[in-house]
Amino acid sequence: ILIAGLAEESKHILLVALNAGLVKRIYAENVCGNSASLFIEVYKLSHGELIHFVKFENHARNAALCVRNLDIAAQQKAEVLLTPCPSCLSNLRMAAKRMENPAFRSRVDELLDGPSAKEFPPVTSVMQGIAAQMEMDAIAARVRQSLKGLKLVAYYGCLMSRPAEVMNFGDPENPTLMEEMMSACGAEMLDFPLKTACCGASFGIPERPMTAKNSGRILELATRLGADAIVVACPLCQMNLDLRQDQASAAMDTKFRMPVLYFTQMMGIAFDLPEEELGLNKLCVSPNGLIRKLGELRREEAAKPTEQKAKAAEGGR
Repeated sequence: ILIAGLAEESKHILLVALNAGLVKRIYAENVCGNSASLFIEVYKLSHGELIHFVKFENHARNAALCVRNLDIAAQQKAEVLLTPCPSCLSNLRMAAKRMENPAFRSRVDELLDGPSAKEFPPVTSVMQGIAAQMEMDAIAARVRQSLKGLKLVAYYGCLMSRPAEVMNFGDPENPTLMEEMMSACGAEMLDFPLKTACCGASFGIPERPMTAKNSGRILELATRLGADAIVVACPLCQMNLDLRQDQASAAMDTKFRMPVLYFTQMMGIAFDLPEEELGLNKLCVSPNGLIRKLGELRREEAAKPTEQKAKAAEGGR
């Protein structure tokens, strides 16, 4: 569990991370925490509970894990609760909604050995949290290395925008926030019909062939469209498309070499943050080809004024 405060406006944001290593670095320290990017400072919040992948048939027990985190956020006077995980976001929001029922609240408080906060801070995704603090023009103003020339596809997965009444993420079939953020960084965003299709989610262990096939369809389409990379927001989607890419290749009888980056990693590249701080070396499919292409594009762009001046000089002779 991480707590972050937005330095410019002194707001407090609680960031719930699945992983204290890679997810923390990608979502918190890099884009949010660097003074050259979005000015969000990151601190550690103690006594947090893991809330993802844990489901009980008893809704009160399931909600208790979420409410403990919500209660910690309330105690810390957090104004917003952020999570990089769509499943965590859904669980947190559903728990907060169910706690409006006095009888349900009583059962949960009994499980937690004490009363929880009367009100909890609102919960949102990291992507929506950034967008709420930064207009697209403000994000574009922080770009130091434009992504112009890169062709990307945005993949949201099946949970980020569904159920619509819980996730509040715009059109559940065609969300566009990630495209807007990447476009602000200069990238060309390709239309991607499978942007909200399921990658296999947590069935990667019990139903590996199904997950490989689902992920393979997504990777195949991105490859066919000529994408330089797939950009994601969900840690589970990133794992299935990146870590399990060889399994997806076998299922589709091909060999994919498609980089799969978090949207915050792409923003970090555009903000010209050091590659080692972005966790690019943690990716299973190397993004080095993408980085080289971006460097070549920027060198070509930098050389254009010199070439134009030379042509103008020749024409004046």
